Amino acid sequence: MVKWLTGPALNDDVTISTRIRVARNLSKYKFPSHMTIEEADMLTNDILNTMMDGMDNNYRFYRMRDLTTREQLIYVEEHLISPNMIQHKDKSSFLIRDDEKATVMINEEDHLRIQTLWPGLNLKEGWDLCSLIDDRLEANLDYAYDENWGYLTTCPTNVGTGLRASVMLHLPSVSMTGEIKTIIEGLRKIGLTARGLYGEGSEALGYLYQISNQTTLGEAEDEIIDKLNRVILQIITQERSTRERLREKRKLELEDRIYRSYGILSHSRILSSKEAMEHLSNVRLGWVMGLIENNKLKDMLRLMIERQPAKIQVRFNKDMDERERDIARAKIIRECILGLEG
Repeated sequence: MVKWLTGPALNDDVTISTRIRVARNLSKYKFPSHMTIEEADMLTNDILNTMMDGMDNNYRFYRMRDLTTREQLIYVEEHLISPNMIQHKDKSSFLIRDDEKATVMINEEDHLRIQTLWPGLNLKEGWDLCSLIDDRLEANLDYAYDENWGYLTTCPTNVGTGLRASVMLHLPSVSMTGEIKTIIEGLRKIGLTARGLYGEGSEALGYLYQISNQTTLGEAEDEIIDKLNRVILQIITQERSTRERLREKRKLELEDRIYRSYGILSHSRILSSKEAMEHLSNVRLGWVMGLIENNKLKDMLRLMIERQPAKIQVRFNKDMDERERDIARAKIIRECILGLEG
């Protein structure tokens, strides 16, 4: 179960999730890429002691090197940690709050990556929680900070606030019409960017896009959050209006696409990850538009996560090659769809 998906989700016909992340480093340590394992463990202990002394005791702690490869991938697939954590598994570790809405990543690219996750559009709630955790840690840790440059980070693009705020949107309508290209170009002009499901360098599978800020220097945190929120609301409005335009002018073609996907998900025996995402996305659009009348289909987002490779292998409790995963994925989705029908 993906715990962070539970709870109120504003504008959830278009908005999937909200993620807030800040990057921080401690002044007395080298950047993670230059640290020895012993130094990384010392830093980890400093952060752990601070977390346990100054915060509620509702976090679970994991060292990456103590987890199996499958367990590591599970946390990535559920968006609880970044893929970079696996690349630095000898040095990295993380703490997860019990409700999974907050993760403190240690020795990823930076010493600290504080992340909050919320369903739907919840930028203010996400930032408030992230800022609270950050303030409590900063009160007891000596952050690397410069009066002119702000928080110092491994990558120069994070210098300043160190803040990355992103909202994952489901944008099938503007993607089908080609309007997404204009949206992405417009985002670049105002210091925002669009990425795929797992961030930088990833593909926008299932018409899922992460919209986030590019600029961390020269803007205050509240300004970054407010600007992103305004733009997201504009994109939501455009997706909704385009959806209605498609209903009016291309209803038959739209219904054909949605019901073909529904049929494939209901009866397929082999489904690749990419194909599953495409069809799940179409079916979710059908539910949002009221073309498929089953309120339980809102949980398609959970299926999008559950069909990931590591999640499948954990469910069946065995290692699988790609073909075995494709067969298992089809079975999971087929049984879920048919179950929903009942």
